[in-house]
Amino acid sequence: MKHVLLLLSILLLGFNTHIHAQPDTVRVGIYITSIHDINFKDKEYSLNAWLWLKYKNPDFNFAQNLEIPQAKTFTKSFTTIDSSEGQYYILMKLECVMKDSWKINNFPFDRQVMRFSVENAQFDSESLIFVADIRGQNHGKFTVSGWTIDSFLVSTGIKTYETAFGDQDYEVPRTQYGVFKVKIGMVRDAWGLFWKMFLGMYVSFCIAITCLFIHADNIDSRLGLSVGSLFTAIGNKYVIDSALPESSSFTLVDTLHSLTLVFIFSVISISVYALKLRKEDKLKLANRLDKYSVWVLIGLYLLLNVFFISLSATGA
Repeated sequence: MKHVLLLLSILLLGFNTHIHAQPDTVRVGIYITSIHDINFKDKEYSLNAWLWLKYKNPDFNFAQNLEIPQAKTFTKSFTTIDSSEGQYYILMKLECVMKDSWKINNFPFDRQVMRFSVENAQFDSESLIFVADIRGQNHGKFTVSGWTIDSFLVSTGIKTYETAFGDQDYEVPRTQYGVFKVKIGMVRDAWGLFWKMFLGMYVSFCIAITCLFIHADNIDSRLGLSVGSLFTAIGNKYVIDSALPESSSFTLVDTLHSLTLVFIFSVISISVYALKLRKEDKLKLANRLDKYSVWVLIGLYLLLNVFFISLSATGA
């Protein structure tokens, strides 16, 4: 009989341990009211949202322990707590300045994903996990100047940190926290911005190509216009780069400007060679070189521009 009681005690203890090992669940939902002040160069934007959480453990105290990892700063302009029905219900209005990394390879035909996530700063995933409240809409009918929202995804999961944050109780310096995540996909309204930013570059190419219509004897006029258009294209690139975050990759902006500089240099080279032919009394050959070079350069330049722009516009 004693052995039976001992066995039952062990089983009951194991059952209770298993019950207590289960993390508490926090039901969380969000309603985003606006996304604004997108600063592309500084990689930040502002987000206003209502966030609500429902849980039973009073120690979680999200009014104090709320953490938004991607936020530069965030404030709670309004908070209400209701604990009347055996659980805690917190509703808060958040005003956040978020940081994120932009992908600019296809700028201005880029698509960005803006990320927002919530964690509890005190309790890890052994004590707390999130469940998304997906009833109703997750965002209002707001507009973001220059952008179109094409996706809005809400999910929960576990985020791993390869550190114990100085806690000696962990044998392996590795901790995991429950996380509630929002991903907002946005596509830029590109064509208006494209022409506004690249018009100067295309004008510089047009100025350079007109040099080939000037007689080969007027080398000063040819070189003057060509060199002027060269510096115009370089200046246009610096203006665009000043509005973009730093990037080590070769972007569409770099590709189109490099292409333009190569073609302007080709015009200069053709002008110098045409002058050489003129000095050798080969005027007809010089005129023929100018005539055919114009259309070859224009056709090739347009073809390459259409190719690279199409690749970026389709996200290839």
